[in-house]
Parts: sequence; C-alpha cells; structure tokens
Amino acid sequence: MPHPNEPSIKLIVNGQYLARVIEGCNSISVIILFVSFVIAFSGQLKDTVLFVLSGGVLLYVVNLLRIVMLSIGIYHFPDKSGFLHTVIFPGIIYGMVFLLWMFWVNRFSKLNKKNE
Repeated sequence: MPHPNEPSIKLIVNGQYLARVIEGCNSISVIILFVSFVIAFSGQLKDTVLFVLSGGVLLYVVNLLRIVMLSIGIYHFPDKSGFLHTVIFPGIIYGMVFLLWMFWVNRFSKLNKKNE
C-alpha cells in the first residue's frame, strides 16, 4: 500500500509491516547505469539496441525477483534484514550488471574488435 507520508510503498505480509520500497528499489537507476556503459563501449547499432533492450528487461526481472527474495528473507529472518539488504541483495543486482558488461565488452564492443 502507498506510504502516507513519503513517496514509497509499504510492504505488508499477513498484516505485518516488513519494509518500504523506495524509488531506488525499482532498478531504473541500475538500468540507466547499464545502458550508459553499453553506449560508452558501443558496438554495431543493431547489437547495441538489442543488448540494451534485452539487458534492461533482464535487469528489471532480476530486480523483481530480488525484491521478492528479500521480502521472503525479511519475513522469515527479520534479524538478518540488515545483512540481506545491504550485502547479499545489492550483490545480486550489481553482480548481474557486471556480468552483462563483461559479456558485452568481450563479445560485441568495438573496443574488443580493435584488439583482434
């Protein structure tokens, strides 16, 4: 449900308030970071556009799964919520971005083509 005092959504499970989901949780900033890197090391236009679109969708889906897993983790292990939120789950989304970047640079980037 919408938070009455701030721009966020309150996450409530079985009547228990678990967390609030703020703008930074929606993965838009991570997707912008991903797209910026891919454009900075662009390849063929078609490859770049397809990779940006498919990578953006993949990041959005992974982020939704991350929020679901984080919610389940907080619900079942509330004493571990700080560790889950600050270490494990950011590692998932930023790790995915890093892997996509490495794949992009090694397979499609013009930078890689110059070294061949």
